[in-house]
Amino acid sequence: MTAPQERKGLQGPMYFIDFDHFSPLEADYQFMDMMADSSSSYFSDFGLLLYFEELNKEEFNNFKLLLKQRTDALIPWSAVKNAKREDLANLMNKYYPREQAWNVTLQIFGKMNLKGLCERAKAEINCSAKTMEPEDVEDKEIHSDQDLVLDSRTEYRSQIKEKFSLLWDNSPFLGDLGILHYRIAQEEKKLLEHLFDVDIKTGEQPKTVVLHGAAGVGKTQLARQAMLDWAEGNLYQQRFAYVFYLNAREMNQLNESSFAELISKDWPSTKYPIEKILSQPNSLLFIIDSFDELNFAFEEPEFALCNDWSQVHPVSFLLSSLLRKVMLPESSLLLTLRLTNAKKLKHLLKNEHYVEVPGMPELARKEYICRFFEDKNSGMKAFHLLRSNEMLFSMCQAPLVCWIACTCLKQIMKKDGDITMTCRTPTDLFTCYISGLFTSVDGCSFNLPNQDQLGRLCYLAAKGIWTMTYVFYRENFRKYGLTKYDVSMFLDMNILQRDRELENCYVFTHLHVQEFFAAMFYMLKDSWETRDNPADSFENLKSVFESKNDKDSHLMQMKCFLFGLLNEERIKQLEKALNCKLSLDVRQELLQTMEVLGKSDYSPSELGFLELFHYLYETQDEAFVCQAMSYFPKIDVNICAKIHLFVTSFCLKHCRDLQTIKFSVSMIFEKMSSSSWLPEIRQSDGEIITHCWEDLCSVLHTNEHLKELSLCKSKLDKLAMKTFYQGLRHPNCKPQTLLLKFVSFPDGCRGISKFLTQSQNLTHLDLTGSDLGDNGMKSLCEALKHPNCKVQNLRLECCDLTAVCCLNISKALISNQNLIILNLSTNNLLDDGVKLLCEALSHPKCRLERLSLESCGLTEVGCEDLSLAIVGNQSLTHLCLADNMLGDGGVKFMSDALAHPQCTLQSLVLNQCHFTSASSGYLSASLMHNKSLRHLDLGLNNLQDEGAKLLCDVFRRPSCNLQAVGLTACRLTSACCLDLASAISNNPNVGSLELGYNDLQDSGVKILCVALRHRKCNIQKLGLECCSLTALSCDALVSTLIGNQKLKIMNLTQNALGYEGIKKLSEVLRSAICKLQVLGLCKEVFDEETQKLLEAVTLRNPRLVIQPNCKDHDADVSWWRCSDPSGEDGS
Repeated sequence: MTAPQERKGLQGPMYFIDFDHFSPLEADYQFMDMMADSSSSYFSDFGLLLYFEELNKEEFNNFKLLLKQRTDALIPWSAVKNAKREDLANLMNKYYPREQAWNVTLQIFGKMNLKGLCERAKAEINCSAKTMEPEDVEDKEIHSDQDLVLDSRTEYRSQIKEKFSLLWDNSPFLGDLGILHYRIAQEEKKLLEHLFDVDIKTGEQPKTVVLHGAAGVGKTQLARQAMLDWAEGNLYQQRFAYVFYLNAREMNQLNESSFAELISKDWPSTKYPIEKILSQPNSLLFIIDSFDELNFAFEEPEFALCNDWSQVHPVSFLLSSLLRKVMLPESSLLLTLRLTNAKKLKHLLKNEHYVEVPGMPELARKEYICRFFEDKNSGMKAFHLLRSNEMLFSMCQAPLVCWIACTCLKQIMKKDGDITMTCRTPTDLFTCYISGLFTSVDGCSFNLPNQDQLGRLCYLAAKGIWTMTYVFYRENFRKYGLTKYDVSMFLDMNILQRDRELENCYVFTHLHVQEFFAAMFYMLKDSWETRDNPADSFENLKSVFESKNDKDSHLMQMKCFLFGLLNEERIKQLEKALNCKLSLDVRQELLQTMEVLGKSDYSPSELGFLELFHYLYETQDEAFVCQAMSYFPKIDVNICAKIHLFVTSFCLKHCRDLQTIKFSVSMIFEKMSSSSWLPEIRQSDGEIITHCWEDLCSVLHTNEHLKELSLCKSKLDKLAMKTFYQGLRHPNCKPQTLLLKFVSFPDGCRGISKFLTQSQNLTHLDLTGSDLGDNGMKSLCEALKHPNCKVQNLRLECCDLTAVCCLNISKALISNQNLIILNLSTNNLLDDGVKLLCEALSHPKCRLERLSLESCGLTEVGCEDLSLAIVGNQSLTHLCLADNMLGDGGVKFMSDALAHPQCTLQSLVLNQCHFTSASSGYLSASLMHNKSLRHLDLGLNNLQDEGAKLLCDVFRRPSCNLQAVGLTACRLTSACCLDLASAISNNPNVGSLELGYNDLQDSGVKILCVALRHRKCNIQKLGLECCSLTALSCDALVSTLIGNQKLKIMNLTQNALGYEGIKKLSEVLRSAICKLQVLGLCKEVFDEETQKLLEAVTLRNPRLVIQPNCKDHDADVSWWRCSDPSGEDGS
C-alpha cells in the first residue's frame, strides 16, 4: 500500500467529536443523529463518492478487498469487484443504509491507516450536524425515535442476558456433566463466530445457516449461547443489530399471531420501536431452535404467504413466510435440527449453508469418562472399553449418552460384573440403563408401571418416532390413555422430563430412550389392552423392515434396538426389571420377511446390505444371524468406515452358502496409519481392525459354493493384502471369477501372481484400473505361463502398462493355451507394443480369440503389423481397435486382412478411429470377399452419406453375412436412408442397426419404416436416439410396430416426440400386437401428462420395459466393454 497522501479537505466549517469516546453502539447513533436532517443530504448522498475519489487506484482496490473480508459484508463480491468509485458509493448506500455506510467506510479507512481522511470525514459529519436548527420539530422527533431505539435495544439486551444466562443444567441427575458441557460450548464459540463468514469459493455471504447434528450434542445450547453472547456484546456486533430467538416448542402452542407479536415475547416493556427495528431487515437475525420439533406441515402455497409483519396469521404461515424469504427477505436465519429430519427444509429454504455440530470431541470424552470414576484405573478401563467400540463411542459425543454409559459401567463394576457385556452394542447399554430406571438404589422395585401403562408409553414412543414427533403435550398423553399419575410416575423415573420453561411440554430424557421404548412396542403390542383406534401402518412389522435408511433415516436406531431385543438374554433381563412379558414372535416374523426377500430377484447393489448388517450385529445372536444370512447367496457392500468393517465381518463370518461376494474397502487402513491418537489407542484400533479383517477374509474359505469374488475400489496396506491372499490361497477357496478392479497392490502384484499358480478353478481375472505397471505385469506374466494357471479371460484395462511389458505378455500368450480373452484397453502400448503382441498372435500356439486394444495409441503403422497377424491367426475372432488414430491408411490395412480367405474375424470394432468415407470403399471391397465377419462397428467416424452408400452396396447383398452394424454419429442425413432401407429389406442377415446421433429427421425415418415392414427385414434392434425426430415420424413408427413382429429393442431417446408423438405410440404399445420388449425413452424429460401416458403403457403391457438406455444383451456385440460377467458394471 502506498503511503497516505496529503489531501485537500472538503469545504465547510470543521467541528470535531471524539468518536472513540463512544461505544460502537453509541457511535452508531451519533452518526444517525448527525445525518438525519435534510440539510446534510448533500454530504450523505455525495460524501462517500467524494472520499472515494481521493483514493488512488491501489488504495481503492485495497478498500474493496477489506470490504469483502468483513464479517458483515453484505454486498456480493461479484458486484464489488468490478465497481467504479461512483458504483461502489451507490452500493454502499444501498446495502448499508444511512449511518451504516459511513461506519463501515471509516472503519476500513482506519485499517488502511488513512487517519487524516478519517479525521476530516468525522469533522465534516459533525459540521453537517452542527448546521441543524435545534428548533426543528422534525429533528426533535428523529432524536426522540433514536433515543427510544437505543434505550429499547439496551433494555432488550439486558432482558436476553437475564433469560439466557441460566443455560446449563447442573441437576444431580447429570452430575457434573453440565460443567463439562459448558466448557465444550465455550470452545464451540469459534464455530458461532464464523457461521456467517463470506464463502471463499462463491464470494457470497450465507443468509441462512443450518446447524445440524445428532440428538443431544448441544445444538440448542449453542443457539442459546449465541443469544447470550450477542446480548453481552461478544458476538455479531458489527453484523446484527437485533437477534431474536424462536423456540419450536413454544411455537407449537401458539395458534394465531402477528409476526411483530411473535418476536416481542422477550421485550422488556410494551413500548418498543418495532417499525424502526424491522425497517432494516438486513441487520436482523432470527434463530429458530429445534426446527425438527415443529408440528407444522409447511404446505402453504406460496401465493398465500404474507410479507406484512403486522397482520395476524396462523403461526405456521408466519414461519413459512420467514423461511421462504417472503417475510423480511433480507434478514438472516439460523436454524438448529437433527439432519435426519431435514426433509421439511428442502422446499422451504434457498441457498442454505449446513454446519455440523460434532458434540464432545474425543479428548473431552476421555476426560469426562476418567473423571466420572473415583478410581483412576476404573476410569481408564471404562474409557478403553468404550473407545474400542466405535458405535458406542460415537454415541458418547452426546453428553447425556456419555453419562449413561459411565453410570451403567460404574454400577456393574460395583457388582464385579462383566462390563464387556454392557458395551457390545447400544442395545446392551440401554437395556442396562432402562432396567436400572425400574429399580431403586436398595434393589427394591418402586411404583413400577403395569403392563398396560408401559404399553401405552411404548405406543406413544413408537408413534412419535414414525411421525418424527419428539415433543409431547398433555393432550397427547390423554389421547393414548396416559393419566396425570402415569406421566408423573415416568417423570419420577427419569424416563420423561418436563421442559424447564414450558410447563405443558414433555420429552423423553433422550431421543435414544424414546427409540428404545418404541422398539419395545413391537415386543409388547399384543399383550396389553386393545385400543379403540384402528391399527396404524407403523404397527406392521413388514413396514418397519422394508423402510430404508436413505429415505427413513429417523427409523434406523429404533430398528437397531428392535433387532437387539431379539436376543433372549436381554429379554429376560428386561422382563425381570420391568415385571412384564415380552414376546419373541417378532423374531420369526423378521426371519420370514428376510426369507421372502432373499428368494426374490434382488439386486445385491440395491438391497442395502450394510444397513441389514447393522441390524443383525445388534442381535449378538449367532444362530439368528446364520439363519438370516442363509437367505442371501449374493452380497454387495461398500466398507468405508471402521464400524462398517465391524458389522460386515460379524455377519459374513456366519455365512456358509455365499455364491457371490462383492465389496470395496476404503479409508479404513489409511486412517489407521495416519491416526493422530496416542500410540496405545492407535495400537488398540489397529488390533480391532486387523481382527475384523481376518474374520471377513475367512469367508473366502468357509463358503464352499463361492464362485465369484469382487474386491473393487479398495486400498489395503501390506498386512491387509497379505491376509486377503491367505484367504485366497486356502485350499477351500475355489472362486471361478476374481475381480480386483481399481485396487492398490502394495506388494507389486506378487501375491495375486502366486495365487494364479495355485488355483485350478479361476478362469476369469479382472484387474481393471489397478496399479500394476510394467513391473507388476512382469510378475503376472510369469504366473500366466505356469502350467497350473487356468485363466481364460484376463482384463487389464487402464493398468498403467506401456510397450515395455508387451514382450512378457507376448510370451505368456504363447505359453498359456487357456487364455482366450485379453483386454488391454486404455494402456499406452503404442505401435511398438502392438508389434510385440503381433509376434504372439502370429504364433501357432496362441489360442487368443478376443483382443481389445481400445485407446492404446495405435496408428496406421500398428495396423500393418496387426493385419499380417490376423491373417496368420486362425483363432482370433473378435478385435476392438476403438479410439485409436488409425485414419484411412490404417483401415486400408485392416480391410486387406478382412479380404484374405484365411481371416477368421467375426467382430471388428473401429469406433472413433478418425477415418472418412474413403475407408468405406476399402471396407466395401473387403466385405465382398469376407464370409466370417458378423459384427462391424464404425461409429463416431466421418463417413457421411457418401460412405454409408458405399457400405450399403455390400450390406444389401444376401451374400453379406453381417448381422450387426454400428453407424452411430457418422454424420449421416436423410439422404442415405434409401440406401439403408434397401440394405435391411434385401439382407435378412442384418438383425441390429445402430443409427443414433445422426441427423436422419422425420423424412429419413419414414423411409426406414417402410423397409422395416418388408417381409425380408429381420431387424430386431434399432437405435434411433438423437436423430432429430418429432411427432411427425410417429405415425410411421406406429405402422412399423404393428407390421414388424420381430423388432424387440428400439431406442428413441433424445428426440422431440412431445405429447402428441407419445400419444400415438402409446396406443400401439399398449396392445397385444406390439412385440417390442425394450423401448428407449427417458420418462423424466416429458411433462406430467406425457408421463402418465407412458405409465399407462407399462401397466397395460408389463412385458415392455421403458428405460433411458437400451443395454445390449448380446454378448457378441458388446463383448469388449468393461463390465462384470454378471452384466453389472463395476468400474
